[in-house]
Amino acid sequence: MSAQDGGVEAAASGHPSLIRHAEERAASVQNRVADAITLFAGSMWFVYIHVIWFILWLRYEPFKDVFPYGLLTMIVSLEAIFLSTFVMISQNRADEKRQVLADHQWEMIQAEERQNEQLLALSNRLIGLTTEVHALTSEVHQVLMRQAGATGDRGAKT
Repeated sequence: MSAQDGGVEAAASGHPSLIRHAEERAASVQNRVADAITLFAGSMWFVYIHVIWFILWLRYEPFKDVFPYGLLTMIVSLEAIFLSTFVMISQNRADEKRQVLADHQWEMIQAEERQNEQLLALSNRLIGLTTEVHALTSEVHQVLMRQAGATGDRGAKT
């Protein structure tokens, strides 16, 4: 797990949907605990502590646990079960973030679709008005040409 799985990355990205999602997750104690555990379990400190723990266990054999180290094996197995659960929790959290972004993107696409429809309607109105202005301009031109022709004929007769 990495720090980007937590709310730190969401806040750093500045994406409003992710910030809102991180705030909702932070409201739950369970989510905060799971986030803290996955953040630690995905760090090198977790590895270092376990290396030291295993070396000390093998060196000092606590609880008279000797080879094949049944107690150590049981502890490590239980830890693996819990860690795999936290990995799944982390994957679910990442899926939730992707869904939040996908939902936001869908809303944006829908808004853009409405804007495009409005722009198309406006463009069609402008085309209609342009056609009407052209028709009226042609009529005015014809009327003026007729009047000029009639005025020109009168001037030739006098």
